[in-house]
Amino acid sequence: MAMELFSLKGKVALVTGSTHGLGMAMAKGLGKAGATIVVNGNSSQQKINDAVLHYEREGIKAVGYKFNVADEAQVIDAVNKIQSEVGPIDILVNNAGIIKRTPLEEMEVADFKEVIDIDLVSPFIMSKHVVKSMMARKQGKIINICSMMSELGRNTVGAYAAAKGGLKMLTRNMATEWAKYNIQINGIGPGYFATSQTAPIRVDGHPFNEFIVNRTPAAKWGDPDDLAGAAIFLASRASDFVNGHILYVDGGILATIGKPSNEN
Repeated sequence: MAMELFSLKGKVALVTGSTHGLGMAMAKGLGKAGATIVVNGNSSQQKINDAVLHYEREGIKAVGYKFNVADEAQVIDAVNKIQSEVGPIDILVNNAGIIKRTPLEEMEVADFKEVIDIDLVSPFIMSKHVVKSMMARKQGKIINICSMMSELGRNTVGAYAAAKGGLKMLTRNMATEWAKYNIQINGIGPGYFATSQTAPIRVDGHPFNEFIVNRTPAAKWGDPDDLAGAAIFLASRASDFVNGHILYVDGGILATIGKPSNEN
């Protein structure tokens, strides 16, 4: 009975930005819990096809759709196709995002707006067009991928922090409006994870690597697979009375003020 609470058998899960990285790690967790994964990306159809093959090799049923999550017309077309060809979307994970590392005083307005559009406006667009079917069926799960920067600032990531802080509040407002339809809308806030993108700064002796290891009570970078459990929980019946919550998977960073560099 307990395991049935976490089963996603028969569910359709659309995970944006799921061709690689943390999006793929979460989607694999959902797939191994039984969900059919709808893979999304916008770079190339080949990359989507390669990702689908990767999921299938893991024993996960997956299909792929190329579309831009920040383009409402493309989103409407894609959602209609998915629900016609695959089935009603039971789980939506708004994971697609970008970051531009530039000091605010040097950042172009166009670059700032691009980050906001992809990291904040696109979850609104996606949710707006997926939730209508969920409302009609009186069930659904939406998971917005927030960030440590939903709570904290850091040099050169002002646009990203503004978007992710906004996404935290958008998550709470979605819950405020849609919880009455038996739809749960929550967020996941990943900490610092060991991915191909962070590999160059995770080498021994790199200042940022030392900073993260010392700043994190768990004293290590997260493994992408560490996000799977959080995604399964928020996508399953186990979280049916959890709404408007941001679950930080960060090794304890937000729990502490940190420690002096010379303290063990």
